[in-house]
Amino acid sequence: MIEFTNVGLRYGHGPEILKDLTFRIDPGSFHFLTGPSGSGKTSLLKLLLLSLKPSRGSVTMFGEDVMRLDQDRLLQMRRHIGIVFQEFRLLDHLTTFENVALPLRVLGQPESQYRANVEELLEWVGLGERMDAHPALLSGGEKQRAAIARAVIARPDILLADEPTGNVDPDLSLRLVTLFAELNRTGTTIIIATHELPLLDNFNFPRMLLRDGELAFHD
Repeated sequence: MIEFTNVGLRYGHGPEILKDLTFRIDPGSFHFLTGPSGSGKTSLLKLLLLSLKPSRGSVTMFGEDVMRLDQDRLLQMRRHIGIVFQEFRLLDHLTTFENVALPLRVLGQPESQYRANVEELLEWVGLGERMDAHPALLSGGEKQRAAIARAVIARPDILLADEPTGNVDPDLSLRLVTLFAELNRTGTTIIIATHELPLLDNFNFPRMLLRDGELAFHD
């Protein structure tokens, strides 16, 4: 599903942030992306999200050479990729239900078509009784679960998460990653960027270690 070959990334005329990245991620797999602050994890996620193109090298996603695609095709491909941000990015004026349903509304689906699916997903992530609440009334863990639900409601082939447990306590962190593992069992390819190494020991998933923009380890 994803293949990087000798990929480098720099912003403007600055030094390379990512250097000679070569790896492959198979469909339906689950990877932890780790590394110290400033190692390039967020930049790599931006390449995977197709919001950036590399400065050099080759990136193949969904069987297509990213470097050869125009903006319209990149936008089409991004519809197959979900993203969970550390800071949630819920819209304050929308309810939990409306926030989660937003990607489907953007795609032009009528509420009659998606209501049952959104309600079922909210029940699954434990927010069935909070679907009419606005973000200001949600706890940090509830906001994060809402953000995860929003990211997967359109059934993406790939789900990216940038430090999704950074704002919650260790017990909830474990529950959230367990939720990602359940999503992975349905066939979604998942890549989680995190610096919480003790958390990773609870799961037997491959790890990718970035250090100074280079891939130091990939099992």
